[in-house]
Formats: sequence, structure tokens, C-alpha cells
Amino acid sequence: MARLAIARNFLADYVRLDKEVQSAVDVAVSRFARHPDPGQYLEKPSQTWDDRIRTMEVNNRWRGVVLAPATGDIYCLVTVLPQDTANAYASSRRFSVNRALGVLEVRDEEAINRFQPAAGPAASRLFADVSDTALTGLGVDALLLPKIRLLAGDTDLERLQPALPDAQYAALHALACGMTLDEAREEIDRLYAPDRNARDRAPADPDDLVTAMERSPGAVAFVSGEEELRRILSHPFAQWRTFLHPGQRKIAYRPSYSGPAQVTGGPGTGKTVTVLHRAAFLAGRAPGERVLVTSFNGILADALAAQLGLLITDDDLRRRVQVLNVDRLAYAIVRDDRGAPVIADERALHGLWAEAAAAARLNLTPAFLKNEWEQVILAQNLGSERAYLTCLRAGRGRPLSKGQRSQVWEAAERVRGELAAAHQSTHLQLANEAAQLLRQGGAPRYEHILVDDAQDLHPAQWRLLRAAVPPGPDDLFIAADPHQRIYNNRVSLASMRISVRGRSHRLSLSYRTTQEILAWAVPLLGAEPVTGLDGEAASLAGYRSPVHGQAPRLLLAATRAEEFAALADQVRGWLALGIEPQAIGLTARSAELVREARAALQADGIVTTGLSARGSAQAVRAGTMHAMKGLEFQAVAVIGVEEGLVPWSAVVTPVSEDPVTHSQDLQRERCVLFVACTRARDHLYVSGTGELSPFLPPD
Repeated sequence: MARLAIARNFLADYVRLDKEVQSAVDVAVSRFARHPDPGQYLEKPSQTWDDRIRTMEVNNRWRGVVLAPATGDIYCLVTVLPQDTANAYASSRRFSVNRALGVLEVRDEEAINRFQPAAGPAASRLFADVSDTALTGLGVDALLLPKIRLLAGDTDLERLQPALPDAQYAALHALACGMTLDEAREEIDRLYAPDRNARDRAPADPDDLVTAMERSPGAVAFVSGEEELRRILSHPFAQWRTFLHPGQRKIAYRPSYSGPAQVTGGPGTGKTVTVLHRAAFLAGRAPGERVLVTSFNGILADALAAQLGLLITDDDLRRRVQVLNVDRLAYAIVRDDRGAPVIADERALHGLWAEAAAAARLNLTPAFLKNEWEQVILAQNLGSERAYLTCLRAGRGRPLSKGQRSQVWEAAERVRGELAAAHQSTHLQLANEAAQLLRQGGAPRYEHILVDDAQDLHPAQWRLLRAAVPPGPDDLFIAADPHQRIYNNRVSLASMRISVRGRSHRLSLSYRTTQEILAWAVPLLGAEPVTGLDGEAASLAGYRSPVHGQAPRLLLAATRAEEFAALADQVRGWLALGIEPQAIGLTARSAELVREARAALQADGIVTTGLSARGSAQAVRAGTMHAMKGLEFQAVAVIGVEEGLVPWSAVVTPVSEDPVTHSQDLQRERCVLFVACTRARDHLYVSGTGELSPFLPPD
């Protein structure tokens, strides 16, 4: 029986179809997948650049495009399009095997032939000093060399990008950016052929499309039967998130790391899916070993558990992996020792700090005292006034005299005593207590811990994780992006006895968010330098997306009611495109504004639910910008992006109180907005009232 491969991009196309067309696709593809001779359903276009391209009828208005190798029994469903568009696609594309990398590629031959580079002397052409042999050695198709030789500069290369295969464009882009041939080859191998033996550079067989498909795990998914096909198509957007690019696969499926390992990269570069695949690999490799997947955010932990369920379909294997956020881990450890702890209410805690400040006669705000307690005392797990008086206060901008430190310690002890008397604890206190319990017991809970969104963890939480897994090979696998740090926690892994030196990997290609959204969102971060968990400067240099789409839409409304009406129109427009309601995200800086927006949408007949809603409820997901962390949606609406709310003045420390913290708060607010906007895969809509946020790019 023939085997079916589904192109990764097909799932992105599928979720855009309306339900009627999706149903027709389900029937057509299922019929194709189970038939012993599916070729009878295929038609060969009358004119095409590639004799292996076929089309398949879906209904009287839609057709699928299928790649049918000349030999073998593997067919690849590339996309489903309206009939005229499908015919145009089939007649303009050429599939090929990259001779240097061995992966399957597709290019728009019609667009390449129509392309007219800028005029200029041959000596000034972009690749005038690079030989044909060098270009083909990087994977550039020899048939494209005449056109490549005419490129006059970076602008020409960018204009040609949509028509070129990703790997060939990446090779040309690397050279255009000033990389040497060796550097460019190393970069391309890392991204597109990580498992290829660097010493074996024999050209791949250009006619062996099946092997090329198998070498392209991030490009296609092989379907073993109709049941698996049905499972994939029942949750296409979620299933799309479990694919691995070859560069990610090399990291996730490495046989072993000698110690803690780290993967970094901007939004959409695949850090989370790499973590999940690594967890599945470790669970399957050693059935008796305990695996934990954790994060800062509880909503993200729930999303990780749901994704892991799509990735691991074997129930026994799935039970070997525990998924819970770090606060729940600390809670469980303390509960097992002394019973269920009571978590202090944040509003009541603020009142305790206000009383403590007044009692100590301190000219410091409750917010400053709480931050000093969390970022200095709890961060360093200081147990005495003497330790606090002599400690370093890295990251705190306002200096404190010895006398002031004594007063701060007095205030902190008062608050700690009040909490103890009420039998309450904060999450950070629980983390320190849980770490101490594990150290005293001498029995770590896990053999492997994988941490997603690690940049937001507090030192106390890192101490807990370090105590929960014994040091050794594959103990900690960490995914982080300091550009997405949305809390004040700043940690050096080395200070936590976690060294990732020599085991750190950086991902730079975003396969989730379009280049148009990235180009708009990255400037939101400003120009402040960012430091990673390894203490090194972090950079988004080279961060880009090979996926293109619509530019973000920005709207300034006169009133909140007008903003809500425009929001409803936008959501209805997305639904009309066939976007699943649960693939639409709505977010704002404050929970109050989220509630108001949800009420307005509900009154307009649009069903919404919270971000933590389980299952596949047909409802738009809504939550605060902080709660959106680690999630992704096909379309995202970010509202209330205006003066006073973004940045939110209530959470920005005044310059007069602590200039360093003020600067950190503003940068954190930039990161919060950046995170919210980069949750979008295809569509981003941003709105506000009055004066738009100063973070937004000028018109």
C-alpha cells in the first residue's frame, strides 16, 4: 500500500480553510491514503516545470497538489488550494533535492524566470567574487546560477527570497552578510542537515525524492495510516506545533549531554517543541527514570502537557513524564512534608509591607521593600541580619546605608513573622523550603528536568530544581530567551551550580511567526543590552523567518467602545477566513481590560474563554499579556496599547526611588508587549485609544 507524507506547510494551509472545505479535504485525503493504487486519483497538469507534480480533486472548487515520485510508493500532499490557484501552483513550481544537503526543496520557477535584477557592472554584482563551485557546494542549484550571478545587492536578494528554497536563500544570505565559505557551510549544515557527516560531502541523488523527504523531518510528516491522519487533521494547529526542524531535531535527539544543556532563541524558533521532543526521547530511552517538564507559568505548563499528549500517544510512555510548573512542584514537596501550605494573598501581602514600612519609620515604599526582600534576601537565601548587612545587592540601584539595611531587615522579619503566625507562605518561600527539604532528604525526585521559559525563574526556584535532580549527564535541559523576560528575576546559572558552557545552542529561524510580524515586533524591545542566563550578552542578530504574510494592523480608536467594536469586526473577519476560534488569542496588559473586552465580544455574539481553558472548546482565548507567555495562536489581537497602560505606570518604579529598577521596569514592559505580539503566527492586530504607547514604532 502507498505511503502518504504531509508537507508541514499543508497544516498551516488547512487551518485557514472553512469547515466545508476541511470536510471535503478529510474525505479526499482519507480515500487517497487507504487506496492500494492512489495514483488513479491524480491528474498531471498540462504544463509544468516538474513532471512529478500532480493534482487531486477535493471538490468541484478545490484541488490538492501532490508530489508523486517517479519510483517508489511515497506520495507527498503539498497543499490544498482553490482550483485555479492549485493549477497555477502546480505549473510554476519545481521540486528538487539539494545536492549538498540532501533535503527536499521547492522553488517558484515562474517567479525566478520573471525576476529582473537591478542593472550594474558585472564586477559590482553581489556574488562576483564567489565561484560557481563554491555556490553549488553550499547547495545552490546550478540551474539558478545564471540568475544569482545577476544580483546587484542585498535588495535584489531580498526580492528574490520568496521564490527560492529556504536553504538556498540562507546560504546566499550568509555570504551576503559577510560570512566566509566555511562559516556559511557550517551555518547551513547546522540549520538544514545537522545529522549529515561533515566529512562525507558526496552530492545527494537528485532523483531520490523519498530519501530527501526522510532527510527533511521538519518539512514533512509521514502518516502510517488513516487513524493517524484523522488525528493530525482533527487538531491541525496544535499538531503543526509538534514538528521539528532538522536543526532542532539534532538538539532534541542528541544521545546524551555530559551535563546541563541550554537552547536559546527568539519567539517561534522552536525552543518549546525541542524541549518536548527531548522529554519524549529521555522518557523512551530509560523507562525507569523520572522526567519532569516545568516552567514558571502554570498556564504554559498546562499547554506543555497538552502538546506532550499530541506528541506522545503511548499512555505508558506519557505517564513517565510529569508536567507541572515550578510553584506546583514546590507546593507538592512541602505538602508531602508538613501538609498543604497556604499561599499568601498578594493584596494582603502589600498591606503587610505597608505596615512594616511605617513601623520601621522607613522612607521607602512597600513596593521597594517587597522587591528588596525578594530580589536580595530570598534570592540569596539570607538567614541572618549579619548576612544581609554584608551581602552584595546586584541589580538594585538605590544604595542603602548600614542603618537602612538594618531597618529593612527589621521590616522583612516583621512580614515573615506575620506570615508565619498566619501559617502562610509566598511561592518563593516555598521554593526555598522545598529545596532545603530535598537537600536534607538526600533523595532527588527526578533523573531529568527540562525547563521551558527559564529566563523568568527566581534564584530560589533554580535552587529547588538543582536540588530536585542529581548533577550528571542529561540532568537539566533549559530553554530560554532573555528578550522575553517579563519578571524582575535575573539569574546567573553558574551561581546556581549549573554550567552550560560548551552545551549551549542558539536557534535563529522562526518557523511560527511571519517575517512581517517579526520585523514589526523586534523594535519594540528598544536598544537596551540584554544578558542571558549564562552571563553572556544575548542578541537577536540573524533572527528571521522564512515565512511571509500580512503586515500587522494598527488601529487608534477615539473611545474604548469604538476600540471594542473594531475588535469584534476583526475577530469576525478572522473567523470568516476559516480560522478556528481557539486559534485566536485576545490579550491586554490588565486583567480588567481583558474582562471588559470579553464582555463586549460576548454581547456581540462572539464566544470567549480564558487561556487556561482545557480541551478544544470553540471559543476565542483571552488573557493578560503575562498569561500569554509561551502560547501561540494563528491570529492575535493586542488591545489597550496606549499611554498609561503600556508601559503600565502602576508597575514602573519611579526614577527618584531607584533609577536602575526604573530602567529595568521599562525594559520589562517592552518585553511584555514583545511577547504578546509574537504569540501571533499569521495575523497580528494592535489597537489602543487616546495616545498610543510610546513603545510602538512611529508611523
